[in-house]
Amino acid sequence: MSKAVVSTNLPLANKRQGKVRDLYDLTLPGGGEGVLIIATDRISVFDVVLANGIPDKGVMLTKISTFWFNYFQGKFNHHLVSTDANDIPGISAEDKAMLQGRIMICRKSKVVPIESIVRGYLTGSGWKDYQKTGSVCGIALPAGMQNSSKIDQPIFTPSSKAETGHDENISFDQACALVGADLMGKIRDESLLIYTTARDYAAERGIIIADTKFEFGLEGDSNEPVLIDEVLTPDSSRFWPADEWQAGREQNSFDKQYVRNYTQTLVDRGEWNKEYPAPALPDEVIENTLARYQEAYDRLTG
Repeated sequence: MSKAVVSTNLPLANKRQGKVRDLYDLTLPGGGEGVLIIATDRISVFDVVLANGIPDKGVMLTKISTFWFNYFQGKFNHHLVSTDANDIPGISAEDKAMLQGRIMICRKSKVVPIESIVRGYLTGSGWKDYQKTGSVCGIALPAGMQNSSKIDQPIFTPSSKAETGHDENISFDQACALVGADLMGKIRDESLLIYTTARDYAAERGIIIADTKFEFGLEGDSNEPVLIDEVLTPDSSRFWPADEWQAGREQNSFDKQYVRNYTQTLVDRGEWNKEYPAPALPDEVIENTLARYQEAYDRLTG
């Protein structure tokens, strides 16, 4: 097993670090302001980064995001310019070799501080919410639904983006108050359209995309949302094998739900409280998680 890339230290400006990604400012290959997004091998659950990474997970996430960005080319505005580490100015050959396959060079944008979540099936926190209230994030759903039931019309359930700690579900009206009703309406409509486009494509390849989250940015003075960050990966979505789906139970998955389930057993046994410091993953969980990501990629790309 190769060594996980869990941190980077490049001679580039303005390093920022998310739960999984490292970001730097750079000049785009053709000129202009850009951002370098590096998918490290860090993995987070319950908004906490675990103690060790999954080797080459970042490469797999980048391959999947790149596939979707290419698939959406001409359909939706997005920020991807290049995935070639040789286009990064001012870094060593050693750094380029370490980064190859796990980077996206993108146009710089102002991030809209909203997680745009689309749910096509009732699962995860949505299922817990429904059990208590009959609704998901304030959106009423029919009575009698089960865990993993299909939602007839996918629903848009935004959350606030937390710099640290946990993102919080908010209503659409609250999201409008934060960033403006016109922009939020565009983001909601585009999120639902991207989701249904990807859902239909994946269904032909035996994958159910149960839910996903998108991020959007604004470029220059425009008020038109641009799709940014990762797209429809196993870290940002729930992927289920269609031939195994059955409402009323948890589903097998091609995503990091497998890691969530493992860490939940630690929580249930009182060995972790979903806060830092986080546990390390055993080799078996690492290998099985990466195999699930690989199968998702293989199915999606044929």
